[in-house]
Amino acid sequence: MKTERRSILKKLFASVAGVTGLGIASSQAKALEAAPEKEVGNVVNHQDVPLFSGHTKFNNMVFIAGKGAHFEGDIKAHTKHVLDELEKELIAAGSSMKKVLKCSVFLHDLNDYKAMNEAYKGRFGDKPPVRTTVAVYGGVPGNSLVEIDCIAYI
Repeated sequence: MKTERRSILKKLFASVAGVTGLGIASSQAKALEAAPEKEVGNVVNHQDVPLFSGHTKFNNMVFIAGKGAHFEGDIKAHTKHVLDELEKELIAAGSSMKKVLKCSVFLHDLNDYKAMNEAYKGRFGDKPPVRTTVAVYGGVPGNSLVEIDCIAYI
């Protein structure tokens, strides 16, 4: 009797495990089929080949490409311009400055740090994002005094 009961319990357990395993495999397959794709905006081409996007969205995240200022001016003017450009790109992607989680700031000259902060402060609301600021050896591309990129949510 004990052997019969154990045999029945083993079969029952194996059946439940099999059904559960198939259920897990089935739900994993559905998740792979429904995996979201990234969306891109403001694609920049080079010789008719996509080079980079102004922003990329994935799920509820948006990644904004680095923006620079390519005109004559001081660090405050460049920083204001770059932040204005970031804001435009964020809005185009369905986000805002208040939803920025992280910024990376690349300075042509670390001596501009204090003046850059003057133009930067307050632009992200009362809960500013985390930030990394570095001086770039060789300068920022395009003769910009500052370049900033960011990650935000939508």
